[in-house]
Amino acid sequence: MRFDLWSSYSRMLKSRLLEEAIARLWQDGLISGEMHLGTGEEAIIAGIVPQLVEGDAMALDHRGTSALLLRGVDPVLILHELLGRPDGLCGGMGGHMHLFSKEYLAASSGIVGAVGPTATGFAMSAQVLHTQAITVAFFGEGALNQGMMMEALNLAAVWKLPILFVCKDDSWSITTSSSSVSGGDPLSRARSLGIQAVDVDGRQVSDVWQAAQTSIQRLRAGEGPLFLHVRCVHLEGHFLGYQLIRMVRHPLRELPRVVIPLTTSFLHPGGAAFNERLAGVKIILGAVLDTLRDPRRDISNDPLYCTRLVLQPDARRLQELEDQAKQEIGQVVEVALAGAAR
Repeated sequence: MRFDLWSSYSRMLKSRLLEEAIARLWQDGLISGEMHLGTGEEAIIAGIVPQLVEGDAMALDHRGTSALLLRGVDPVLILHELLGRPDGLCGGMGGHMHLFSKEYLAASSGIVGAVGPTATGFAMSAQVLHTQAITVAFFGEGALNQGMMMEALNLAAVWKLPILFVCKDDSWSITTSSSSVSGGDPLSRARSLGIQAVDVDGRQVSDVWQAAQTSIQRLRAGEGPLFLHVRCVHLEGHFLGYQLIRMVRHPLRELPRVVIPLTTSFLHPGGAAFNERLAGVKIILGAVLDTLRDPRRDISNDPLYCTRLVLQPDARRLQELEDQAKQEIGQVVEVALAGAAR
């Protein structure tokens, strides 16, 4: 399959539009629980998943919506699943963090690091059955601090399993800087086990495509596992509704909810010593200031923006593509909600 930037942008845009629709449904209270979106990962997913063929498997983390969409899973089934309907992809029992498709050999889990054992199982099956199929494992850099993830990497290296490990590194482990809780770096960890590892800019779909294409060819040739360290930015933070991002986007609405009780507590005559309270205030103010400087606020870190800049000279074609994508996803949402109303 040859790379085409227009097709890749179309896939990325549909993924973004679907997740934006999911965000609206969540904000309207139609989807319960936490919501972890993959906004900011579109170039990674669009650069890898379309290169898979029948029989290939995917081990997904809790941001699996886009990967399932681009693999061919019916988006209406995905939305019905998120809405908790019995006719959803998993009977309404899995929710957004536990999406499965037997037809496409795809499995996701909300357990951090679980993609390692899942991918190992898929790959062992392909190896034993001599199918030449490969497995792609998508996970964040924080998962590398989980024992089962490192065990899976080790086993894949020893048995030369056909797994493409894709580490989506946004430098944050939920709300903690990954560098402050991780020894070494992802590339070094993979290479220490004898796994070939490559660093890729996750904002550029063409770079991801090329790295994945080369890796997939080597996997099918039986060269053993490979590791892509793909740098990205989660535009919504770890989860939808991340409070610091809300404060930056809507300061007049959100800041009073924090400032008023914080000030009341700070000025209260009882409680902790003044120095302790002052230290707490500094921590919170520091977190807000860090968010103001956060790369999630820089539009150049949005993979759709980066791709659109290249395509912008052909404005008419670009507009037609975007209108079509919006129409398609709009129809998907309309059908899903119409079904949910019955």
